Formats: sequence, C-alpha cells, structure tokens
Amino acid sequence: MNDENLNPYRESDGKGWKDHGPRNINRDKENPNILVPPATDHGTMPNLRFSYSDSHQRLEEGGWTREITNRDFPISEDVAGVNMSLEPGAYREMHWHKEAEWGLMLYGNARVTGIDEYGRSFIDDIKAGDLWNFEAGVPHSIQALDQGCEFLLVFSEADFSENNTFLLSDWLAHTPPDIVAANFKKTEADIECLPKEEKYIFKANIPESIAQVERPNINGEIPSPFTLHMDTVKPIESEAGRVRIVDVNTFPAATTISAAFVEVEPGGMRELHWHPKAAEWQYYIQGKAKMTVFNSAGLSRTFNYQAGDVGVVPIVAGHYVQNIGDEPLVFVEIFKHAEYSDISLNKWLGSSPSQMVADHLNLTKQMAETLPNPDIPEPVVWYHKPD
Repeated sequence: MNDENLNPYRESDGKGWKDHGPRNINRDKENPNILVPPATDHGTMPNLRFSYSDSHQRLEEGGWTREITNRDFPISEDVAGVNMSLEPGAYREMHWHKEAEWGLMLYGNARVTGIDEYGRSFIDDIKAGDLWNFEAGVPHSIQALDQGCEFLLVFSEADFSENNTFLLSDWLAHTPPDIVAANFKKTEADIECLPKEEKYIFKANIPESIAQVERPNINGEIPSPFTLHMDTVKPIESEAGRVRIVDVNTFPAATTISAAFVEVEPGGMRELHWHPKAAEWQYYIQGKAKMTVFNSAGLSRTFNYQAGDVGVVPIVAGHYVQNIGDEPLVFVEIFKHAEYSDISLNKWLGSSPSQMVADHLNLTKQMAETLPNPDIPEPVVWYHKPD
C-alpha cells in the first residue's frame, strides 16, 4: 500500500476516513493495527507496546546501555528491562543489585562471574541464546569475549534503573581511603591508584581461557550454576513452531523469574491462552507480530510488534501472538514468578463436557467434539498454513 492510501479507514464496515496530516507516516506503517484496528477492538486499554528505539541511550567507552522501566512504560508493573552491548574485552564492571537479574545473550559471547553468600565462586563462558541469573545481592560481572556481545537484562522490580547499581568502583570511591587501605592491609599510598568515580562500562583486553584465570576457592563451586546453556533445554514442538520453558525446574538458580522462548513459523500463531500467576513481559527478537489482548469488561486492543519492541500482557488477560511477517517470529515471554504457567483455551474447551461447550458457543454437540483437544501441549498453531 502506498502512502496516499494509508489511511485510518476500515473497508470491512466502512468506518473511518482520510488522514490529511500532519502525521508520522513511518509510525503508521509500523502499526497498521493501531491505525486501522480490528472491529473487535473495544474500550480503553493502556498502551501495551514500547520500543527500545524510543529509550535513552547511555554511551560509555566500550559499550552502551538503554532501559525500559515503568517510568516510560507504566503498564509494566512487575519487571524492568535493560538492553546492553559491549565491545570485545569490555566489562560491565563488578557489581550487585537490590533486585534479581535475569540475562539473555542476544549476540556474541561473554564471560560471567559471581560468588554466593557462602563464598562459593562461579565462572562460565556463554554465547547467543544462553542465560544467566543472579538473585538480589549476589555480586557478579560480565565481560565480552572475542566477538563482543549484546544482551537483555530483566530485573524483578518495575522501577529499577541500571543507573542505581551497587558498583565496586563507586563504593570504594565513596569510602574514606584510610578505611579502604586498612581493609586491604595496604597503605593509603598503595591505593592511590584506585578509581575516583564509577567505571560502569570500560575497555579491557580479551581474557585468557577459564582454565588459565580461574583461582582456587576452598569453599568450592556453587551447587546450582548461575548460567544455563539453551541447547540443553528440550523444546515443546508444535505444528507451527516451538516453545522452550525455562523456570526454576530447569534453571534452579532462577528463583524469581521464569520465561518461555517462542518461535512461530510464517503463517503460525501462539494459541489463545492466558497466564494465571503473573503478567507477561515480552521482548521481540526477530520478525513481525500482531497481538490482541482481551481484558475483563469487554476491553480489547490490538498492537503490532517487531524486533526490539517490548510488550506487556496484564495478569490473566487473554491473548494470542500472530506471525504477520515472512520470516520466523522469535520472542521471549518473561514472568516475575519462579514457575512458568499458562492456560490454553483449546485445552480448556477440549477437556470440558462437549454439550456444555456447545451450549456456550451456540455449536452443535458434534461440532464441539471436533474442537482441538491435544493430548500434549501445542502452544503454536497454524493461522494459515503455507502451501
């Protein structure tokens, strides 16, 4: 459709008219279901979409970071997200948080380190698709390896800010030097070289192998690794895609945040469903999507998403996610809850008495009996199966 014909007009019922401007035509192209919403949309619902492209970018020597919190995206009431990138060798310096940190490597490779309250240390190298998790108060670091890296961080409080981190350099810069010297059993002259302000992100050399740099620790290694390699997680294969569930049952270190990694083939859709235990915070990694969210009181609104966007679905609100592009749709559903859970509309209706379903939906009993009732979960189904 050319720009001249891109108007808020719905052909199915003849509603709407031309938009003579001024207007942002590129935004309208990105959001066709906001410009021309389906006739089924109804009522007033908060904005459920925000893009990292609209977030402030903090630039540092060796990388950058940007965040989406409830200050910019008020509907996000459970978690906040940070997108960060490091050049080869660069550090996200040693630090800790008041909130749990759940991380997903989007590109490249990195080394993460940490230590728990019993003095047990951890070090691992991770690549794109892998995860890490550090619960509140657990100190850790991230250093890019030879490819550099980009990653998504999710924090367990909606008003979190990456600028409010407990940084090693910042702490020592704000502690009297005689105290720091006494703690390290050094003189004040010895520690004159310590940073006078936070380092946050900074350049460094690519580290040697773990075998060369790992130091002995008499307290041993932590019993549950702080990282998870995604190639160890078995997917739930469906007719139009697949889903990998990562929660405390598959990743014991993650006791605050759970997730589902969803891949939807062109022509497919994430089935109609809802989540009973937590709101859903989405991050879109690849492709283009359409999602309609249904809340109580007849509220319904449709949004468009693409790579780099964040979406939110309120707790227990019904929804689907449809691939409207020509490449696989990849996104992650994230929840502030240790265990993943959802309720499938197909499973609910398929396990209920067929006459009861028929009475509710004005169907014959015979038709109700033919509705899908998968014996195993099938979270991704065809909207239109390609020829």
